[in-house]
Amino acid sequence: MNARSRTNQLLYQAELIAAMPAGDDEHASARQMALDESALALFELALTSLLREVTEHARLAEHRWSVLLATDGPQLAELHRLRDLKEQPESWLNWLVVQLERLHSDEGAARRTVHNPAMIAVGNQTSLRQQLQENLQAAKREIGALRETSLEW
Repeated sequence: MNARSRTNQLLYQAELIAAMPAGDDEHASARQMALDESALALFELALTSLLREVTEHARLAEHRWSVLLATDGPQLAELHRLRDLKEQPESWLNWLVVQLERLHSDEGAARRTVHNPAMIAVGNQTSLRQQLQENLQAAKREIGALRETSLEW
């Protein structure tokens, strides 16, 4: 399997997990948290695979996203484009980096949903599951464009 195929496979698997129903038994909330964090972890693997894919011509020794997307990371056009994207607050990559930092923290990224009818709902809060699905789609669109520019090299 080549890097492009692996990236696609990981994105597809993340989508599958993000779309899985958690059920409605007493373990549904914990199961949803596990599904959300699993999909997020696969999204991280897909990001690493993408970075390997678009930088293969540079033969880099390091492929961790935290290193390649750092401001002092390797000076490659593809990485500059991704760093710029990461700095945009509304981008999928900015969202993903924030979520990955939470995932790797002691608290984790997933939050238990509280179903208390006495609580007042706060605004239009989107679940991690829905955010995952939306950002996976945005990533796939951006990856297509990134691959085109990478092929030009």
